[in-house]
Formats: sequence, structure tokens, C-alpha cells
Amino acid sequence: MNAKGTVFKYGDNVDTDVIIPARYLNTSDPAELAVHCMEDIDGDFMKRVKKGDIIVAEKNFGCGSSREHAPIAIKAAGVSCVIAETFARIFYRNAINIGLPIIECPEAAKGIDAGDEVEIDFDSGVITDVTKGVSFQGQAFPEFMQKIISSEGLINYINSKQ
Repeated sequence: MNAKGTVFKYGDNVDTDVIIPARYLNTSDPAELAVHCMEDIDGDFMKRVKKGDIIVAEKNFGCGSSREHAPIAIKAAGVSCVIAETFARIFYRNAINIGLPIIECPEAAKGIDAGDEVEIDFDSGVITDVTKGVSFQGQAFPEFMQKIISSEGLINYINSKQ
């Protein structure tokens, strides 16, 4: 599995309320959630994001409420991966459960800038900033997590086993 896209960069403590504001939680439709993804932290995000793009953030990405709506909105917006120094634990689990690849890599989070083109090899965990010509070693996804992600989430993965 691989991802490639343009980077949107954010700082520390990007919480679930700015990923998908609570005023839009009256729906669980991924397409509707995507329309409002990141609008309270980056009003132009949905105008600029393209399928495959990547979010890079600093510490504690996804903190706050434990809602699955946040990773669903990010994935439905077309984001192929989120890289951060650290993730809130419940966000990390929710992201994997819905099939959104996320990688903790402090060096990449600090070294990659907004607008950079980045490639990620999920098998090896290598993150390459194509713009700068540098690579970072993130944590590779274990095989079972890759299966969950390629199945588009835990429920689909479990259903495929029956």
C-alpha cells in the first residue's frame, strides 16, 4: 500500500471539534461530513484538497471528543493519510477502525512543510518528501492493520471473513 499527495500542515492539539465541528454531527453521512472537514481551522481546506492529499500535524492530533465522525470526515474528504508527531489514542483507534491510514513520525511531522509533495510506503513505513528529497522512517503498518485499511475499515474486514 502506498499514498502520494500534497501536504496540508497543522500544529499541535488539532481536536475533533475543528476536524468536524459539533454543529454538523446531526449526520453520519461521510459525504456530508467531508463538506465541513477542517472548516474551523482551515476555511479553504475543502476548496483545495484533492483525492490522495496528506495531512501532517504536530502533537496530539485528534484530541477531544472520541467521535468517529472526525476520521470519517478526513477520509471522505479524500485524504490518503495523516502523519503526526503523536495522535490522541482514541482517534488513532477510530482512524484504523474506519480505514484511514495514520502514521506517527515526529521527524516527518517537523520536517515536512505545507505544499510539499509526499509519498508514503505503508509496507516499510518510509515517508519521502519528494519536494525536499528527504526520507523519514515512520512505523510500518502490521499486516493485520493493512488488511483492515485495505478493506475500508474494521467492519468490512470482519464481514469479509464470514
